[in-house]
Amino acid sequence: MTSFAVARLRNVTMNPDIGAYLAAIDATLAPFQGRFVIHGSSKDILEGSWPGDLVIIAFPDRQTAHAWYTSPAYQAILPLRTRNSDADIILVDCVEDNHQAIDILKL
Repeated sequence: MTSFAVARLRNVTMNPDIGAYLAAIDATLAPFQGRFVIHGSSKDILEGSWPGDLVIIAFPDRQTAHAWYTSPAYQAILPLRTRNSDADIILVDCVEDNHQAIDILKL
């Protein structure tokens, strides 16, 4: 089942470290079949507030997503981002194609 790495990035300081991180992250994703679904695109805030940018990366499953995040290649570049931004990051699975809202009551 598809799993997503979801990040809300805040207070990003654009500098050479962030540039190096952005230049290197795609190569870390490739061995794990990771692909950007959303990457800081413009947004319309309909309720509440949304400080920062949203990034969503899709992976074939949660095990693969976790393997990417903990991989030596990603861990090597991670400080480039963490030194220059604040973030909330989670891994979450996709719902089945026939999912309905009421289905969460069955959990």
